Amino acid sequence: MTSVTVSSGNPASAKADVVVIATQPAPNSPSGKKVAVLAAGSAAVAQGFDGRLTAVLADLGATGRAGEVIRIPTGGSLGAPLLVAVGLGPDGPTPARLRAAAAIATRGAKGSKKVLFALPAPDVASISAQAEGALSGTYDFTAFRHTTLEGRQTPPSAVQITVSPGDVPTATARAAAKRGVTIGNALAFARDLVNTPPRDLPPAALADAARTAAVAAGATAEILDEKALARRGFGGLIGVGQGSTRPPRLVALRWTPPRPKARIALIGKGITFDSGGLSLKPPASMETMKTDMAGAAAVAATIVAAAALKIPVAVTGWLCCAENMPSGTAIRPSDVLTMYSGTRVEVLNTDAEGRLVLADGLARAAEDKPDALVDIATLTGAAIVALGPAIAGLMANDDAFRDRVGAAAATAGEDVWPMPLPAELRDRLDSAVADIANVPPSGGRDGGMLTAGLFLKSFVKDDLPWAHLDIAGPSWNGGEARGDTAKGGTAFGVRTLLALLESYAS
Repeated sequence: MTSVTVSSGNPASAKADVVVIATQPAPNSPSGKKVAVLAAGSAAVAQGFDGRLTAVLADLGATGRAGEVIRIPTGGSLGAPLLVAVGLGPDGPTPARLRAAAAIATRGAKGSKKVLFALPAPDVASISAQAEGALSGTYDFTAFRHTTLEGRQTPPSAVQITVSPGDVPTATARAAAKRGVTIGNALAFARDLVNTPPRDLPPAALADAARTAAVAAGATAEILDEKALARRGFGGLIGVGQGSTRPPRLVALRWTPPRPKARIALIGKGITFDSGGLSLKPPASMETMKTDMAGAAAVAATIVAAAALKIPVAVTGWLCCAENMPSGTAIRPSDVLTMYSGTRVEVLNTDAEGRLVLADGLARAAEDKPDALVDIATLTGAAIVALGPAIAGLMANDDAFRDRVGAAAATAGEDVWPMPLPAELRDRLDSAVADIANVPPSGGRDGGMLTAGLFLKSFVKDDLPWAHLDIAGPSWNGGEARGDTAKGGTAFGVRTLLALLESYAS
């Protein structure tokens, strides 16, 4: 576990294995030649190089572009033997850029024990971002690996953030760093859940893990097992889960501060493995279906962080957990399920199961009369077709609330894009035998993200603000880690949901 501390000492003389500074492109570089300049926070380090640091960076071809890494042996000029300069890009020292720079620096410092940041730290947001990024950079899912393999290097055991005098008081900076660590740990929790193999994370195990973490943070938890779900009429959860030998769960995690400023409900899709059911997926499409519970993981991590940070907003997280498997007991295409709301749904495609469990979660969450609802789900491949792998789709029944969620995502540094819910597409979900079909009877693929959103919208009353985040793309990174985006499960959505809660707190 990497510890994060704050110091107001001189980074040039501090004992560490690596000192990290930031660069950015010079605003008036000569035509055709990009040149890096030192960002704030690096003055003391530059003095250690007797004013030669900018020239050294130029000789090494530094441009200051975002994510650029330049390594410089210090030769005794600093207390650390190695200097690393990370580019921030033309945006400069925004919290998002500093979070990414911190992650890049710690990820590249494997094998080192102590890393010292001499990055810009003008405010609490930048300090919190550095602490969070430091933990993201050290994240590695090793639960199923032999850790003794030759050549495997461990991440830094300590990161120290340097605060220049006059920027932020040290005590305030330490509180900001503690906040960043809390968020970083919550992200790691969500990533661990998403990365866990499906055999080791059935619905009951996901429910237990969420309960344990939430209670430890100061929240409360309630778990409904398959008997309680059947008794109370959660037809979507029971229907999706009935093909598996490992039954479904509905988890309610509640953070209730004194005198809350608002009451928000979050609903997460928790399909611990999605084979498609009897509408079986192709084998290659199943390889990443352990990630189909990323929405539930994001909700659980948000509750954990909200409780740990004592955000003055009451929030309930509903985790709709089931495993979608084919068997003699699985639901069949053309079966009709009676949902918790009483709505009867004709299931034309058992691989459109996420909307069925979410419909139960939305209806139950609405009973508590929150001020707003947000559901988050790896819902449709159509979202990836429309927006690519790094952007989430955002839909809502209320324009002002959609904009509020979008603003929270922008604050959090997560990419979402507003999508419409065209009323004229609702007719595609008409069923000849039930109240609604879970997919268009025609089987058409066009507008799949939108019709899924319209299905969910039908389970929310118009006077209750509701937003839907389709995170099918950005919830998983199948390539190498980049910036503060981890390899594998990314925990996308946690920062957005926390920023949304804090928008009510302020």
